[in-house]
Amino acid sequence: MNEQKNRNNDVIVGRNPVSEAVRSGRAIESVLVARGNKSGAVSVILAKAKEKGIVIKEVDPKKLDYMSGGAVHQGIAAIAAVKDYSTVEEIIETAKMKEEDPFIIVLDELEDPHNLGAVIRTAECVGAHGVIISQRRSAGLTYSAGKAAAGAVEYVKVARVVNIPNTIDKLKEQGIWVYGADMDGTSYTETDLTGPVAIVIGNEGKGIGPLVLKKCDGVVSLPMKGKINSLNASVAAGILSYEVLRQRALKR
Repeated sequence: MNEQKNRNNDVIVGRNPVSEAVRSGRAIESVLVARGNKSGAVSVILAKAKEKGIVIKEVDPKKLDYMSGGAVHQGIAAIAAVKDYSTVEEIIETAKMKEEDPFIIVLDELEDPHNLGAVIRTAECVGAHGVIISQRRSAGLTYSAGKAAAGAVEYVKVARVVNIPNTIDKLKEQGIWVYGADMDGTSYTETDLTGPVAIVIGNEGKGIGPLVLKKCDGVVSLPMKGKINSLNASVAAGILSYEVLRQRALKR
């Protein structure tokens, strides 16, 4: 049996199953290939994956052994997504169709799938029109993220982009104000979040990257009274998202 799903139900292993998954257009997070495995059949699969913009990662063969759960992986595996990705344009169009100002959550290299799932769940609860994530060095729509989202992934559009700074430029061209969450900013309650807005949340450890932060129209911060200087990324996203909801309700 060449295809085997691991305990997270999102891993496809073996040359034929991976090739078919890529060929069919199924949403794929990434293709993992054993380091040094450049056989003809594998190279063809990688070429097809690259054509479709799928992230390719070289990994230790032992990692594939573990992920395959005992199945014959033939040096290649794919991480499937639980849902197809949307585009940034589709997210903005959703706001237009609802005759609402766009409200978007942008995640700059958020790595924990449970955090991603929690953000998507919050986005659905507050009526955000979509979530934007980066293609590399970020969690994607894996089974773990989908489970943490508790069903919200079916209702929230998630776009995956190659370049977050360029995407921010495009959002600003659409009249959307972009605010980054950082400890060195204006209090979030003193910032007008009632119009077209995107909130940027950074990596769990490093925060927002310098270039991404520079692209933001402003920086908002949350008061910190304890001995540590940062909140969990999904918690910060939740607080700021509900502030957007609160301010919009007061404006009506």
